[in-house]
Amino acid sequence: MPTDVFQLQRSPASRHERDTKGGAAVLGCYDFCGHYDWTFEWLRQQGGEALLRDYWSGAIAVDSQRHAAAMIKELGFEGIKKYWAHTLIEEAAGYVITSRENVFRVDMHECPSKGFLIRNGIEHSADYCDHCIEWIGPMLKPAGFTINHEHNHQGECRWEMRKKDDATPPSRSGEISGEADIRHSAEWCAGQKDVFEKSVSVAGKKPAVS
Repeated sequence: MPTDVFQLQRSPASRHERDTKGGAAVLGCYDFCGHYDWTFEWLRQQGGEALLRDYWSGAIAVDSQRHAAAMIKELGFEGIKKYWAHTLIEEAAGYVITSRENVFRVDMHECPSKGFLIRNGIEHSADYCDHCIEWIGPMLKPAGFTINHEHNHQGECRWEMRKKDDATPPSRSGEISGEADIRHSAEWCAGQKDVFEKSVSVAGKKPAVS
């Protein structure tokens, strides 16, 4: 079975940092993360979890990512690979991508977004990490994909994207990405984990485990 493995990538700390060295200062991809976190909590206080989830699935998945949804619907796994290979570099993430014929996997070793919040002591929203599954899931659903996902609220997570009719269970540790599997990280057990299996929404969250 064909396999593409893209080894751990660690981009410069931010687009802002890269461009300032060249003399031009612009905001980086995750310089807005503190504002996102505050906005998520403000929306929750105004309209509860329903409003917050509507924002994630509507404003992000539908409005801002319609180009990605269209590409993935047209190209399938190739569209997923093309989108995330580009996006994760732009976000200066520390990650490993493993792409096979029937699964696309991301092991996130250094989430730039959650990492920014942790480094700066920002924690407005109750569960910032939930917004990822709530926009990625609805974006992939029209193309016929579901997600196995787990995050530990410490900037580490794993994603497996498969076709919805694929009955393959979530992978065992190291089964797909080998030593790059985030579950081999010394910090993986440091935080409380949320788990999603064959999900396209935060509503699919299983009870958190330690």
